[in-house]
Amino acid sequence: MSSDEKQQFLADLHVGVLSLQRPDRAPLTVPVWYDYEPGGDLWFIIGPQSVKAKYLEVGTQISMCAQQEALPYKYVTAEGAVTSIEPATDEQEPMAVRYLGEELGKQYSANSGSDSVVVRMTPQRWLGVDYGKTL
Repeated sequence: MSSDEKQQFLADLHVGVLSLQRPDRAPLTVPVWYDYEPGGDLWFIIGPQSVKAKYLEVGTQISMCAQQEALPYKYVTAEGAVTSIEPATDEQEPMAVRYLGEELGKQYSANSGSDSVVVRMTPQRWLGVDYGKTL
């Protein structure tokens, strides 16, 4: 996959798989909703008391993998350091609408807690394969 193809694939709607190191165990690998625009930051929202939050701080190296589960299989992984962790302000509703659609996204957002944080990462390294190109 070209750089542009990797970035566009990551920008499409997928559930991401976040991986980050833990000092005392194997890496933590968990699914998350995320958002990304080509050339920009990748970001996701988490609870400040979550297991993920325990191991995240600015500078932490993380990777996010997105995959297409239908044939032909594709995946992209973006790696980089966390650049910011800030209290969520107005990000919750657009993220919920992205994943659930307008009606359910607004309902979900209205019923979710407001103590979330937004984690941002600028992708520095990329991996990606489009198995449709190998057939």
